[in-house]
Amino acid sequence: MSSPFLYFAGDRLSAAELASARLDGDVVEVGEAYMPADAVETRDLRAGSLRRRMPEGLALIRESAAWVHGAVPDAPERHTVQRRTVARVHHVVDARLLYRDQLLGAGDDELIGGVWVTTPARTLADLVRGLQRGEDLGAYVEAMLRWDARVRDAAIEVLARGSRPHKRPAVAFLRAWHGLPVTAG
Repeated sequence: MSSPFLYFAGDRLSAAELASARLDGDVVEVGEAYMPADAVETRDLRAGSLRRRMPEGLALIRESAAWVHGAVPDAPERHTVQRRTVARVHHVVDARLLYRDQLLGAGDDELIGGVWVTTPARTLADLVRGLQRGEDLGAYVEAMLRWDARVRDAAIEVLARGSRPHKRPAVAFLRAWHGLPVTAG
């Protein structure tokens, strides 16, 4: 069931009606939908706004998950998703989704607003590993660390489970972080 606070073009209102309501200041954009301008933007609404775009068996990860959790204010242009079921996807999912085929670990995601999203700890762990590979993720890593100080220790625990590329430098980075600005590793 869709949230009563989310409006999708073609459901209760047409695209033209939603555009007009946005111009009048009655609704604002959230992800792939609209919500009342006076409603509080929650993680359930952010995730739920992407439900129509998300195929079964996939979870939002990395930058997209950081946005859903509320660590960053703006959604990324392309949402990153990862397989959470054994069955592989054998077709192009969506041009606006960046698909990663590696199976997501059990317990590394949670259902939010009808969409599977990696936990804050797994999200930070993945972002820090990407930072250690030289990806431009410093703003996301810093936002996650400042959003909830407890997520740092939880991310270290996530990294301690199993074998992952760039695990050691990621753990060292998290242990050494003391509120300083984040730069590529």
